[in-house]
This record gives sequence, C-alpha cells and structure tokens, in this order.
Amino acid sequence: MQHVLGNDWVIKSAGGSTGEAYYAQSKQKRLFLKRNSSPFLAVLSAQGIVPKLIWTKRLENGDVITAQEWLDGREMQPEVIHHPKVAELLGRIHHSAELLDMLTRMGKKPLSPMTLYNEIAQLALENDRIDSDPVISQGLAWMRTHLSKLVHIKPVVCHCDLNHNNWLVTNNGQLYLIDWDNAEIADPALDLAMLFSSYIEDQEWEEWLHNYGVTGNRSLYLRIHWYMLYETIRALDCSTSLREYEENKQAFANILARANTYL
Repeated sequence: MQHVLGNDWVIKSAGGSTGEAYYAQSKQKRLFLKRNSSPFLAVLSAQGIVPKLIWTKRLENGDVITAQEWLDGREMQPEVIHHPKVAELLGRIHHSAELLDMLTRMGKKPLSPMTLYNEIAQLALENDRIDSDPVISQGLAWMRTHLSKLVHIKPVVCHCDLNHNNWLVTNNGQLYLIDWDNAEIADPALDLAMLFSSYIEDQEWEEWLHNYGVTGNRSLYLRIHWYMLYETIRALDCSTSLREYEENKQAFANILARANTYL
C-alpha cells in the first residue's frame, strides 16, 4: 500500500476481518484506504451514505484501491440506535432506486425467502435440532406455513449487517452506515428484523417506523418476525456454550409467541 501513496504517508492497518483496510496520513491529508472494495461504494458515496470517495486506482496486478475521507468520529452506542436519524437514513437507503439499480447491474439477485428457509431447515436437520428441540420444529413449521406472506414484496437494497459498530457518527453529527460487503437485494423486513431484535424495544417500533417512513401493520410485523426467527436459528448454530444456546432458544420461543399475535 505504501508504494501507492509514496513515502510521505504513514499507513496503518484499520483492522477488520479482511485485513484490507488502512488509515493513511500525511502532513496535509488523512485518508481511509481499502483494497478491492465493491464498485457499489461510488453510488453510496454520491448519496452521502458512506464517507466521500476521493479517488480510485487500479494497480498493475488488478487490485483496486479506493480512498475515502477519514473523518473523526465514533461508532454508535447500542442505545442510540433508536434515534430518528438512524431510521431516516435506513429509510432513505431502502427507498433508493439508484442503489437498487446499481446492485442489480452488479449481478445481485433478490434473496428468496424460500431459499433462506431451506438453508436454515437444512441447518437444523444437520444439527439434529428438529427432533430434539420441539420449539425449533414448531418455529420452522410456522415459517413454512407463512412463506406465502413473504412473496410479492418489493425488494430493496439491504445492508444485512446493521450491528451498531457499522454506524459511524462524526464529531459534527453526520451519520454514516459503513461496511457494505454483505449487501443484498431483499425484503426490507430482513434489515428491520436485525435492528429490532437487538436494539429496538417492542413499544418503540411504531415511532421508529414512522421516522423510517412507513406505517407499521400486521403484514410488516409478521414479516419482521419471520426474519427474526431466521436470524435466531442461525444464532443457535453459532452458540459457543450451553448457556448461550439456551438463551437463543428462549429468544426463539419468545419471537414465535409474538409472531402468532399478528396472524
């Protein structure tokens, strides 16, 4: 990375799972660099969803280096996710025809709820949880029964990793949503399920959705719970201890009980 910028720059790893992100600083400028970032970054930058894209360079080996503004700020604290700015930004993302068009032209296909169901049903079968855990069996049966309520939903660009660590708040109050490597085209309820299950209390849903730009209804709430069940089965598979597994199983049972109230 040093040869891209020259010896006047100090470059340090920005961490992350891929090891492909860096901070770069000279006397005049500071940049955030990433190797082989998605072409999607350009349209995200143009819409102000991620920090401004400064330049893109293709190296002789075919790698592409992108440079973005390095902004002073902080990761959002979990309790701040209920802030209207978060809902407004996610609503703008989900309602963006430009983002959807770009991701479609990049070859992304909409995620099918049937595909997701088959994935977790197979996962539960392989881990012998369908017979050993009646609540998992009941949940999967519920998801299968209500698959028809998830078809004919207009797909949108979903971030698919709305952990609070991916929300960046700058020192001047600007909000960004970063780390788009897992973006998909899907039912917006997929993103909403991730947020609501971890950060938004039940009594806050209606106001949060108002700031997001829609009115909550039974159809939307049912779809959100369907995707909550999907995410929780995945979490069960990743449980690292018996205690964590039991906590996730109880969460699954609670979601299933609430889901039935929207029928």
